[in-house]
Amino acid sequence: MNTKMKIAFACYFSAGLLLAAFGVVYLFRAEFMPYHSVAVGMPWADVPPNFKILIVALMRAVGGANIALATAMFILLIVPFRAGARWALWTVPLLGLLQCAGGLYAMSHVALNTTANPPVWAVAIGMLLTVIGFLVSLSARNSEKV
Repeated sequence: MNTKMKIAFACYFSAGLLLAAFGVVYLFRAEFMPYHSVAVGMPWADVPPNFKILIVALMRAVGGANIALATAMFILLIVPFRAGARWALWTVPLLGLLQCAGGLYAMSHVALNTTANPPVWAVAIGMLLTVIGFLVSLSARNSEKV
């Protein structure tokens, strides 16, 4: 792997780590996040029991999906991406950008409609790393053709 592809790999891997970390937090958290409390205007202790079940279930679904996507990205990076498979050059950023777009949409919706301050910055960093990785990998691929 040339230097540009190593940079792209590092960008994608870092984005995957952010995705996995977010996933672990959401998967194993027993109550909603502090910004969720601000969004709904009540502390966790005041949330009705049936809503607690639903909220924790949704958080675990998001957490599990993030871990699954991060795992897929890591496997694709370690095997086909490093081997130079052309399809992996498109699939890795597609996975990352799809997840970032969904997360950015959800967090922006909360931020725009409540006084809560969700961690949009984390999604933006993941998206930026993914875009940089993609542009660098395209640059590396184009320089190979010359």
